[in-house]
Amino acid sequence: MELSKLNIKFLPGVGEKRAALLQGELGIVSYEDMIYHVPYKYIDRSRIYPVAELNARMPYIQIKARIRNLKMTGEGKARRMVAEAYDASGSIELVWFKGLKYLESQFKPEQEYLIFGQPSEFNHRLNIIHPEVDNFEKSSALLVGFQPVYPTTEKMKKAYLNSKAISKIQATILQQAHGDIPETLPAWFIQQRKLMYLRDALSNIHFPQSPELLRQAQYRLKFEELFYIQLNILKLKYKRKAYFQGHPFKTVGHYFNSFYSQYLPFPLTEAQKRVIREIRKDCGSGKQMNRLLQGDVGSGKTLVAVMCMLIALDNCYQACLMAPTEILATQHYDTIREMLAPLDINVALLTGSSRKKEREEIHRSLQDGSLQILIGTHALLEDDVNFQNIGLVIIDEQHRFGVAQRAKLWQKNTIPPHVLVMTATPIPRTLAMTLYGDLDVSVIDELPPGRKPVTTWHAYEQKRTDVFRFVEGELRKGRQAYVVYPLISESERLDFRNLEAGYEQINDYFLPRGYKTSIVHGKLKPADKDREMRRFASGETQLLVATTVIEVGVNVPNASVMVIESAERFGLSQLHQLRGRVGRGADQSYCILMTSYKLSNESRKRIETMTATNDGFEIAEADLKLRGPGDIEGTQQSGLTCNLKVANLGKDTLILSEASRCANEILEQDPDLAQEANQVFATQIKRLFKTKITWRYIS
Repeated sequence: MELSKLNIKFLPGVGEKRAALLQGELGIVSYEDMIYHVPYKYIDRSRIYPVAELNARMPYIQIKARIRNLKMTGEGKARRMVAEAYDASGSIELVWFKGLKYLESQFKPEQEYLIFGQPSEFNHRLNIIHPEVDNFEKSSALLVGFQPVYPTTEKMKKAYLNSKAISKIQATILQQAHGDIPETLPAWFIQQRKLMYLRDALSNIHFPQSPELLRQAQYRLKFEELFYIQLNILKLKYKRKAYFQGHPFKTVGHYFNSFYSQYLPFPLTEAQKRVIREIRKDCGSGKQMNRLLQGDVGSGKTLVAVMCMLIALDNCYQACLMAPTEILATQHYDTIREMLAPLDINVALLTGSSRKKEREEIHRSLQDGSLQILIGTHALLEDDVNFQNIGLVIIDEQHRFGVAQRAKLWQKNTIPPHVLVMTATPIPRTLAMTLYGDLDVSVIDELPPGRKPVTTWHAYEQKRTDVFRFVEGELRKGRQAYVVYPLISESERLDFRNLEAGYEQINDYFLPRGYKTSIVHGKLKPADKDREMRRFASGETQLLVATTVIEVGVNVPNASVMVIESAERFGLSQLHQLRGRVGRGADQSYCILMTSYKLSNESRKRIETMTATNDGFEIAEADLKLRGPGDIEGTQQSGLTCNLKVANLGKDTLILSEASRCANEILEQDPDLAQEANQVFATQIKRLFKTKITWRYIS
């Protein structure tokens, strides 16, 4: 019996309707999907409380009691069934709002019941709303160990497919399939690692017999899940290094040396020098480079990218840089063209707004080799964009591209070009190992000299006039400021500040004082966006009112204030990116996070994190713990972290590190998993990662 091929609808107690609900709400189709739908917490049901000990501050509890005074009350939606549960010590009210007809016939006055739920208080009387009620004599199994609590949805609960119902389904599966659950790790590996066997782990993850057995079960399942992800990713890395040739960049010549000795805009930091050495070594090895460059906002990644492109040019190859937005691509084009102007290097820009005549000239000069560096957006992926000899591909803010899109650049030469993917979104170590374990990683962990940390503080929206006065003070010094909103227009559903209303308010305050304003948002035409950005960058306007379209790619060193309206609306990564738009010059810069007084605990933690640190990696770790990996920017595209069933990358760092170490040890001895002892690993990888995606090598 192969659990992955058995449809859940055939399991007793499920059927067509429940199966459709499980598939629609949780993506559960097979027995295997179901058995790996694990509890997110457990409740100790080994203790029975006397009714007299209960109070409204207690979590879930259970009592042994009889039921009396059963009655229906209320009309329409307010209709409910009320009963009294009592034991020798006292009584408590039970209330139900759903399933009343069924429940009315279930209770017998002389019968003892095990009643489980959370006490609350209404009109100075204790009650339990929608308690679980079981015949005491038949429910002795509930008094042993822990009761699992499963993730469900409102739609499932309305159809009576709650946690208790899921628990019964799991018990049925384990009873039917326990002898047919195949082991997914080799026996020698289980013994070496002192792991629990899979059958026992699945049994104890659903119905733990003790805290220690639950711990062992959780470790076994988390370790296995992370181990196979690491084994698969690292196997690709070993394969790529063994089989994929790369363009040999043997020369560091005129372009690189001239730029380095004469035209550097500022001295390189030691971190930048280290990263350039790592990239030079990769590109000179004869193997294809596949490297991730992490660097916080303002750390100088663009300069590193330019110097790597010069190495490609010195070896008679072309280079390209792809950015996710026209604003960022244009920013890169202006910066790089200005940097390289003294070297007479042919640099071009290709975006969706490029005119037909410009495109034709770019296509021609790409193919005859006279165009050396091409910078652009998704337009670079078009089939008619063909290089004569592309040797280096740089992808900025790479998480904004799907892997299939990124792969198209990889295929624009017979020998794949070297690939450098860059991100200013710091990636926690656990995510980097999981998402980018097949890439070599470089980190620029040092800001250029003279940069001052941005001072960040939190202000409630009632203090907006004080904030405007502070911004005015900075403008009087000749500085500039950003004001960012989460919404363009007013929303009936979302109670957040919007750009249109804010723009009027800002103009009402600042225009009479002689300050001009630019406005940028996603609904503007590209030409209008570009015009407004250039007005701000040139100093013609002093304030830029915008949405998050300016999150990346805007470089105005004279801007010293970033005001973020409704900051509670943004995630930590986005707040950090927005803050990175200031602090790019030598002046002290400021970021002001404006919120309403009503903040959720999570929003408050995000604001506190932002005011406490400027360290992007520290912020990324906090973001991972707050939101989980599936919500971190870019991870949903990977197809990895969002599919974790048991492990949690925010909490299981040590398990991931151990899993990665074990995977590396195995692959060092047997990179193809061809040895007999490793056949279980090879089989399991094929089963778990069925789709062969060659372009995964650059993702």
